[in-house]
Amino acid sequence: MTIKVGDIVGRIKYGCDLIFRVVSIRTVENEKIAVLYGEDIRLVADAPFEDLVFINDETRTEFRQRNEALIEHSFQLFSQDRKLLEKKLQFEATDGYRHQGEFFQMPGRVLHLDGDPSYLKKCMDVYEKIGIPVQGLYCNEKEMPVRVGSLLETYRPDILVITGHDSYSKAKGKLMDINAYRHSWHFAQTVKEARKKIPQLDQLVIFAGACQSHFESLISSGANFASSPSRVNIHALDPVYIVAKISFTPFMDRIHVWEALRNTLTGEKGIGGIETRGVLRTGMPYKILADEEV
Repeated sequence: MTIKVGDIVGRIKYGCDLIFRVVSIRTVENEKIAVLYGEDIRLVADAPFEDLVFINDETRTEFRQRNEALIEHSFQLFSQDRKLLEKKLQFEATDGYRHQGEFFQMPGRVLHLDGDPSYLKKCMDVYEKIGIPVQGLYCNEKEMPVRVGSLLETYRPDILVITGHDSYSKAKGKLMDINAYRHSWHFAQTVKEARKKIPQLDQLVIFAGACQSHFESLISSGANFASSPSRVNIHALDPVYIVAKISFTPFMDRIHVWEALRNTLTGEKGIGGIETRGVLRTGMPYKILADEEV
């Protein structure tokens, strides 16, 4: 079988339950090994060529349609929550509708660091669709601890997303050994570096992690939300839906963990966290000036 970088493949050993992109190929003891990134889940895996099979266009279409249905379901749930929140904010901003006037909102600003440029683009598309102000940057997971401090100073976000790819390898150690994970140590160090700049949990809200990440280390390092409590895979867009809940929740309101998780595609097995305040601020009055007034 001739496999090259960029091919879409499945793993025979796992019944082709997921589809992957081939991102690199190396030779180990005369055996060709492909490094794989999940197409829709934030998993990185190694697989020998003989365990791989090409995914044809028909199968790719089936995977894509199932994935799009999941995304649309989560988006609809979020949209319902957003409409209810809009009504609540309007009621509070007008003192129970006793005052007339338009109000404006300032949702939380996001800095999204992603170890996969393809996933970053998918996330940016959803951020734009939802209406969240975001700066998205591709950054290799190993470089994140070094770069995060200066990036926080440059962009001064309310919410920081630290994500990319990860995986747990039983051959490298026990479940609680962070060295048995592909990038969990780098994510944890990035969180620690961010907390050196902004220690308060509610002044900078942090999401960290990817598929199967060492949840406990990320939370203890200072993340508000992280993956993966049950060491399961998470969807590429799960960080976006966590961020959306935080960004559009008023800063005086607490976000209970389940409220943030229920609109994600993975749920509590893939993501957990701690009680956190929202970052949305509401103001009045709202007026669009005509050109001659400026």
